[in-house]
Parts: sequence; C-alpha cells; structure tokens
Amino acid sequence: MTDTPDEVLLVLTNLPDADTAQALANALIEARVAACVNILAPATSVYRWQGKVSTDTEVPLLIKTTRAAYPMLASAIRAGHPYELPEIIAVPVTGGLPDYLDWVRDETRAAR
Repeated sequence: MTDTPDEVLLVLTNLPDADTAQALANALIEARVAACVNILAPATSVYRWQGKVSTDTEVPLLIKTTRAAYPMLASAIRAGHPYELPEIIAVPVTGGLPDYLDWVRDETRAAR
C-alpha cells in the first residue's frame, strides 16, 4: 500500500528527557493519533544547530500511525514538543504482520 489513507507509517522524534517523552506518548495515544509509541533508551545525538555542533542526550520515540492520522499526529507533536524545530520523520511501512498493521489502522481510525 502506498500513499493511501490506510498506509501505516513509522514516525520518529526525539525528546530531551524521559518525562517529556512519556507525556507526549500518553497524549498521542489518548488523542488516538498513534496506535503505539515505543519510548527507547536515551541516545546521544550529535547535530549542527545555528552554526554550532552540539551533543545532547535525547529520548527517541517510535510512533505507529497511518497516513490519514499523520497530519493530526504531526500537529500534536509540534504542540507538545519543547524544541523550536522538532524532528518529525515519517517512514512508510512497506511490510509487516498483516494483523498488526490492521490493528494500527483500527486504533487510529477515530482520529481521521
């Protein structure tokens, strides 16, 4: 499935700490714009921001949603994210256990 409303997406973002990550994950699930959010172990990010190289510890999130729910998901991330320019990257899921992908679609259907 490609570029259809039911297409499942994996969305990536990073938060500055575990409490902020948990709060955002809860908000996304509560709003039904995500079926599941994995809060990963803290990771070291190295990046260039405003001309300066920085190294920070961040908490990555893996978010499962659909293309139809993505606009509302992205808005919710922006609203609940403390960064001026949050990472929001959506990757199409090209394969997976069909029952799991159907579950993602079912759990996000109310957000459409």
